[in-house]
Amino acid sequence: MSYEAIALLMFASMLGLMLTGQRVFAAVGFVAAGAALLLYGTGGVEMPFNATFKLFNWFPMLTLPLFIYMGYILSESGIAEDLYRMLHVWLGRMAGGLAIGTILLMVIISAMNGLSVAGMAIGSAIALPEMLRRGYDKVLITGVVQGGSALGILIPPSVVMVLYGVIAREPVSQLWLAGVVPGLLMATMFALYVWARVRLNPSLAPTLSDADLAMPLREKLALLRAGILPFLIFFFMTGLFVLGYTSLVESSAVGATAATVAAAVRRRLSWRVLRETARKTLAISCMFLWLILAALAFSAVFDGIGAVRAVENLFIHNWHLTPWQTVMLMMASFIVMGMFLDDTAMLVIVAPLYIPLVKMLDLGLEGQMIWFGVLYTMTCQIAYITPPFGYNLFLMRGLAPKEITLVDIYRSIWPFVIMMAATILLVMLFPQIALWLPGMVTGR
Repeated sequence: MSYEAIALLMFASMLGLMLTGQRVFAAVGFVAAGAALLLYGTGGVEMPFNATFKLFNWFPMLTLPLFIYMGYILSESGIAEDLYRMLHVWLGRMAGGLAIGTILLMVIISAMNGLSVAGMAIGSAIALPEMLRRGYDKVLITGVVQGGSALGILIPPSVVMVLYGVIAREPVSQLWLAGVVPGLLMATMFALYVWARVRLNPSLAPTLSDADLAMPLREKLALLRAGILPFLIFFFMTGLFVLGYTSLVESSAVGATAATVAAAVRRRLSWRVLRETARKTLAISCMFLWLILAALAFSAVFDGIGAVRAVENLFIHNWHLTPWQTVMLMMASFIVMGMFLDDTAMLVIVAPLYIPLVKMLDLGLEGQMIWFGVLYTMTCQIAYITPPFGYNLFLMRGLAPKEITLVDIYRSIWPFVIMMAATILLVMLFPQIALWLPGMVTGR
């Protein structure tokens, strides 16, 4: 059997196992271990073993559970809920103010958590019922929560970028910095879209009455102080890192410690909060560690049979694609896969092929792999919310109030998908949108 046929058989086996409902890490790891055993004999069992030590020797992996812990303790202790109440009071008089404030909330939660799950949970449980009660259009606000929560995998500390950095062997700090401007650009586009829709059709988002916001100034200021606390945690954590006082791992420890102290100061650090935070942190962290381990083992086998060179010959020598055409083909494949797979499954599948290939391409960009990591992460955002199998679509259905149907959820998301695709196109046409901030911080 040729190496090309072996590569296709590995991919087909992996996808077949995924279609049976097996967990992603189990499907990928099984194919990797089985292929290593069949190709290299009994010595092939060392490949998954070596991948384990490669993973555990990578020091920045310590950031993964610390950032996840930080996000969940802020969520479980109710500090994130205070943030929404602050936005509700201070932006409620603006046309579409609650929807725009919800987008801002999603950005802040993204900066605290790095996952879309927390933003989706808080937005569905707190923001949606409040806006529905005040007469907001259910399709508009459903799209706002879904689109805004997807920002969690782009704005630092992005856990997906940590995964990409591990597999691509790129500095996570550079990836995070590269995601800031595209993430804020996307959030701004969302807010402008909501503002324009409400200006054209005010019935979509009625302005709140004085009775809705009847609150003494003293209480408003107290609520403002409560809402500022998450801002302080984020800027304290990232400020020390950007200024060079802390390393990446130390910065994650600062964030986790600051979040715990904040919960204690607000008298919300109970055993229930600690137990739920620890349980959820352990579950998410273990899932990601198993995924990375499976991806490393799969990559080792895949690279060993020369599949990367075969794809390079196919794209560049047989199809005669230019480097930029090759990148566009990769992005198109990401979008198609995103309709059926989540972000981690996509990364595991394409990492053995695309990451080495991008390193070989001559795009004339300094920081080429950082730029490609941002493109990949932005495409993952579309994967989260694109029918038929977008993860956030089904999560929203389970968390949203009963008056929001699956049809409403599907209708709500297309404007945000279009805005995300437009942002991806802008970053492809103008790479400095992603590369300017890392270059400025590092002095390049």
